[in-house]
Amino acid sequence: MNEALWPFLLYFFLVIGLATLMLLTFLLGERHRERATGEPYESGMVITGSARLRFDVQFYLIAVFFVIFDLEALFIFAWAVGLRELGWTGYIEIAVFIGLLFVALIYLWRVGGLELTTRRTAAQRGERGNH
Repeated sequence: MNEALWPFLLYFFLVIGLATLMLLTFLLGERHRERATGEPYESGMVITGSARLRFDVQFYLIAVFFVIFDLEALFIFAWAVGLRELGWTGYIEIAVFIGLLFVALIYLWRVGGLELTTRRTAAQRGERGNH
């Protein structure tokens, strides 16, 4: 019992010690009230404007699609590790999985989910496309 318990106790005391150290450095550390302390550092470049910009929702959708398809790649890598144990059944299952991913990608492409400009924005610019 004690052999299985000591790693947890060690981890617990390390976490408590680290939290105590962080709290002490916060309480005993210096306080700066200069104007430059609160300004963002731009790698030596002059600040040109506010960092609070509004982005179009399409940028967030692209990010979500990337995360989703990136997670699917993780599942495919995990399948590749266990390929020998899974046999033909696993091969058929991953083929169906990749097929569904491909269908989802085609659907996103057809509905315009991967376009960074909306139809209205393209029409205002006078651009022509096959929308």
